[in-house]
Amino acid sequence: MRKVEHIGIAVKNLKTSNIIYEKLLGIAPYKQEEVETEGVMTSFFQVGPNKIELLESTKENSPIAKFIEKKGEGIHHIAFEVENILEEMERLKKEGFILLNEKPKKGADNKWVAFIHPKETNGVLIELCEDIK
Repeated sequence: MRKVEHIGIAVKNLKTSNIIYEKLLGIAPYKQEEVETEGVMTSFFQVGPNKIELLESTKENSPIAKFIEKKGEGIHHIAFEVENILEEMERLKKEGFILLNEKPKKGADNKWVAFIHPKETNGVLIELCEDIK
């Protein structure tokens, strides 16, 4: 793993949350994008080398909707940038981690993504990210 790529925050209302984070960070989001396969609308903020991803559900049964229903708004996941997502997934499986994806899928911000089950990482959902080349 190379670095923390971003921190994902589940929100009920993206428009309202964008205003809060614009005031907090002193910048506007650099990108807003819908990921239809995940039922989510995302908004990205870049602060120096760090990124924050706000996630609003677009479907009642999406993972973000279920997360907010169960835990409320807040940190949803921590994403790590990896050099080769397939190799990293294989390495983690050998280490005994349970992956939520058998193969990487297209995520927001031009990334291949895969997730590690939070029961394996002290309750924290971990996302692996690799730039789509």
